[in-house]
Amino acid sequence: MTPEEVSREVRRIEITTRHLVRDIVAGEYSSAFRGRGVEFAEVREYQPGDDVRTIDWNVTARLGAAYVKRYLEERELSVLFVVDMSASGGFGSRLRTKGELGAEVAAVLALAAARNNDRVGALFFTDRIEYHLAPAKGRRHVLRLVSDLLAFAPRGTGTDLAAALAELEPTLRRRAIIFVLSDFMATGYETVLGRLARRHDIVGLQLVDRRERELPAAGMVTLWDPETEAWRRVDTGDPALRAYFARRTEEFDRGLDRTLRERGADLLRLETGQPYAEPLLTFFRRRERMLWR
Repeated sequence: MTPEEVSREVRRIEITTRHLVRDIVAGEYSSAFRGRGVEFAEVREYQPGDDVRTIDWNVTARLGAAYVKRYLEERELSVLFVVDMSASGGFGSRLRTKGELGAEVAAVLALAAARNNDRVGALFFTDRIEYHLAPAKGRRHVLRLVSDLLAFAPRGTGTDLAAALAELEPTLRRRAIIFVLSDFMATGYETVLGRLARRHDIVGLQLVDRRERELPAAGMVTLWDPETEAWRRVDTGDPALRAYFARRTEEFDRGLDRTLRERGADLLRLETGQPYAEPLLTFFRRRERMLWR
């Protein structure tokens, strides 16, 4: 994109997502991370008017009287966007590419964070660390981030999610919210993900396209992997091959669900050909309910 095209696209995203950003900030964003962006202070005996959701049931059972947890609000939250800029993000068969979907979703969440007075930063990666934007406050800073998301031209083509997550470990001293935007076609990141999730809120946003998940019956086709530059001839007219492809996709999704869940991270799957607003709001509402259980 030219600088003028980037500016127009930033403005378009800011205008078209204004209502969604407002709805997220109005309830779902702040409440979904309540209790994670605060520091535990003490427990005290329950008093009339206290929120029953803050009752510490372990202490209550031990002492025979109702006790609630008290927290001290952190003065600010840091929100980090770890964005996969690998070549596979350029694929898209419907409304947009995976990279374009990731950029717009990140923009919505960054604008919501800015309206919540949080500090926002980013790390772009491929098979190397491409770009690191330190967290800061303010609308101007967020618009710079959105512009960078749209205009950035990575040097690498592959995917090293482990290196990107490891890059964050020594830099985040206080609890942060980390959104990882990727198709998660990577290996070897599980250990560092688990370490980060013990100290921070991690939300994986898996970006997918239907044509990567369901092969059409189009006969012999030539496929190209943009990350490895490998070519392969495939007979998509073969029902057994299409069934195998669909089965492997389901196995990958189940494995990713399990990997993130077992390490204490959340996962939301977004498709290029589908609207993302309702899934995003539903995710925040569900996360809020789980947080208060």
